[in-house]
Amino acid sequence: MSQDNMIKLECAECKRVNYYSRKNKKTLKSRLELKKFCKFCGKHIPHKETK
Repeated sequence: MSQDNMIKLECAECKRVNYYSRKNKKTLKSRLELKKFCKFCGKHIPHKETK
């Protein structure tokens, strides 16, 4: 995968980076937020895009 499109998804509760994803930065300017499972918290929590 191209490193230009890679983003990190961080748990909103424990602040750990659990997922890596990619997005088209030309069309999506705002930060991505997805509800994913956090293995450290043990539940589904919103994960926000970090730098």
